[in-house]
Amino acid sequence: MAKRITDTVIRNLKIKDKEYVFTVEEGLQLRVRPKRSENGLGTKSWQFRYLHLVTRKITKISMGTYPNLGLAAAKLEVAEYRKQLALGIDPKLAKHEKKEQEQLTYENTFGTIAKEWFVRKRKSISNEHGERTWRSLEKYVLDGIGSVPIENIRRKDAIELLRPLEAEGKLSTIKRICQTLNQIMEFAVASDALSANPLTKMVNAFEKHQVKHMATVRPEMLGELLVRLQNNTSMQDKTKCLLLWQLHTMTRPREAARTRWEDIDLKTRSWTIPAQEMKRRKVHRVPLTPESIAILDQMRPLSEGNEFVFPSERNENTHVSVFTANAALKRSLGFKNQLVAHGLRSIASTALHEKGFPSLQVEACLAHSDRNETRASYNRTDYFEQRIAIMTWWSAYIESFI
Repeated sequence: MAKRITDTVIRNLKIKDKEYVFTVEEGLQLRVRPKRSENGLGTKSWQFRYLHLVTRKITKISMGTYPNLGLAAAKLEVAEYRKQLALGIDPKLAKHEKKEQEQLTYENTFGTIAKEWFVRKRKSISNEHGERTWRSLEKYVLDGIGSVPIENIRRKDAIELLRPLEAEGKLSTIKRICQTLNQIMEFAVASDALSANPLTKMVNAFEKHQVKHMATVRPEMLGELLVRLQNNTSMQDKTKCLLLWQLHTMTRPREAARTRWEDIDLKTRSWTIPAQEMKRRKVHRVPLTPESIAILDQMRPLSEGNEFVFPSERNENTHVSVFTANAALKRSLGFKNQLVAHGLRSIASTALHEKGFPSLQVEACLAHSDRNETRASYNRTDYFEQRIAIMTWWSAYIESFI
């Protein structure tokens, strides 16, 4: 009868001058190695020995050292290897793949995947949008789950992370963050770092954000706006010109404030806004009416030679703040809660649609993308020639109130 191998037997195995192998049971062995230096104690290392399923050669798997891995634990590990062999699975290859997967899990944290996503995302958005997006992640998300493996992200944890924002009433912030989180997780799925997105439609777990439209007024109020603008003696001429420029060109506050002289072509009577300056990241041409050109003529003595048509007071090498027009409407012209700078575009849209101009051409004036994706994919025109007539009518309409 074979002697029963116990932990005491393993513990009492002597370290000899030469390495030897002690067999515990079929396939399970202990390599007993001599000490390598005078202060060394020698080692006892577990290994599993088996015939490779394909090559039929002796194959060994290192399992760890004794007593870190005790006898009972070593037997359990070997029992798992035998099960794998019975199922036609090579245990050494399976162990290697498991280790690789564990390493990948450790490396594929939410923060790591978020950074990879952002590198690609920022190519399709403006720098300001990119900075705002990443700043929100750093402020509200990454401290909480940035170090968590992407496959361990749970919907419940992500929701709880944003509950304080809901309590503060920051519902629009929650909506934007949920959109960002969803995009990051979809990127993880596409990159094969995740099998499914657990955060899809997570925004539904929060109180619904009620969209507040930009404050604006009816076109008939243009007269009141222009009278207040003309009679205001405290406002700088540059700010007045900026408001009129935005009004006549139907551009967004940021686009108007960042107008560059080099983008103005008086020969073709057009202003070409580069793609990086546009919300949709697409070049936008604006037909310039005589009234628009008159505004440029008024600004020429104030900024010609500078890069920007509307230079900053503090630093002429940059442009006025993108919030200048909004502040002027609110503080200097008395339109607080009635009209914001972006609302000037709404006035134009209302007037042009009520006049009966084709909707697609009006939307082109506003640099809006066609909501019909199929039609947009075939439609390559920007309606520039047609928009000349529209912009001419619009400028004349504005002037009719003066």
